[in-house]
Amino acid sequence: MVKILSFCKVCGAQIPENAKFCPKCGAAVEATPASYMPTTSEVIVVTTPTVSGYRVTKVFGVVTGLTPRSRGVLGKFIGGIQSMLGGEITAFTTEIEKARREAIERLKDQARALGANAIIGLDMETSDLLQTIIVISATGTAVLIEKEAQAT
Repeated sequence: MVKILSFCKVCGAQIPENAKFCPKCGAAVEATPASYMPTTSEVIVVTTPTVSGYRVTKVFGVVTGLTPRSRGVLGKFIGGIQSMLGGEITAFTTEIEKARREAIERLKDQARALGANAIIGLDMETSDLLQTIIVISATGTAVLIEKEAQAT
C-alpha cells in the first residue's frame, strides 16, 4: 500500500512515500527532516484535525480560498472533441488542477496573514456557477503548531 505524504510543489500531483521525484512531472522531491518546524511563511495543510508530531498552541479560525475558473473558446472546443472520443478530458483536468492549487495558495495566504503556520481540517469543494464557471473552494482552520517534545 502506498502512503501519500505530500503534493508536488511544481504540478500539485500526489507524492508517494519515499519518492525522490514527482511521478507526474519529474520534479525533485525535497526530504522533510524529523525536526522540521514550519514557519509562518511555510504553512502545513492537512485534512486531519491534527498534525502528527505537533500540538496546536493557538487557533485563529476558519480561512477560505476561492477561485472561479472558466474554459476559453479553444479549451471548450478541445474538451468537446475529447468528450466525443471518450476517456479523460485533459483540457478540463488541467484547469481544475490549476484552480485547486490556486485555491489552496489563497487559503495559505489568508492563514499566513493571521500568523498561522498550519491549516487543519482542509475541505475542498467544487460548484458550478452559471453553467460555464466552476468554483473551487478550500476551507480549513488556521492554527499555530509547535513540535511535540520527544519522550526520552
